[in-house]
Amino acid sequence: MTQDELKTLVGQAALHYVTPNSIVGVGTGSTVDKFIDALAASGLPIAGAVSSSVRSTERMQALGIKILEAAEVESLEVYIDGADEIDHAGHMVKGGGAALTREKIVADLAKRFVCIADESKLVQTLGKFPLPVEVIPMAAAQIARRFAQRFGADAGLRAGCVTDNGNQILDVRGLAIADPAAFEAEVNQWPGVVTVGVFARNKAAVCLLGTAAGVRTLEF
Repeated sequence: MTQDELKTLVGQAALHYVTPNSIVGVGTGSTVDKFIDALAASGLPIAGAVSSSVRSTERMQALGIKILEAAEVESLEVYIDGADEIDHAGHMVKGGGAALTREKIVADLAKRFVCIADESKLVQTLGKFPLPVEVIPMAAAQIARRFAQRFGADAGLRAGCVTDNGNQILDVRGLAIADPAAFEAEVNQWPGVVTVGVFARNKAAVCLLGTAAGVRTLEF
């Protein structure tokens, strides 16, 4: 199966985790686009969706799905989103689509994070995919130097990228993140960091992994 077909497969499988008449948290990215399409086509009744990006909001509105603001919602039963990497404990690297801060906000509202991904995203150790970090523009150079000094890593600004929050993205290369929770806690404290793209505190409870043999379900 092609990568696109695998994404379609897991997008459809995620419908199983949507409770009828509930409010659903919806992430961002090409795999999530497949879930949004499947949700709209399914006829499954939902009370609405809380979106993590302008891109997903526009796609859902075009398909007739009601959008609610995060401020209107006290909690969500489920948040469905993709990942750039996921390890065997459910920790993830996210932010390839530059929506990591809003994704983490919506994920924090949810009782369960369901990750949908193709099998290429499953790794032993996070860090091969360049780690996105949303930063205040004033601090970008300072934070890049700190990654070099602290971890021997190379952090560079993502060209032409401005987040939905008006900030910049540093992509950090040369990492091997052995302790995702400690890494996330440390980097989030650096002045000027808005959000680091390690999802350890808000890790996945379930991963629906698209494989050539079908959908493989991992629970953490």
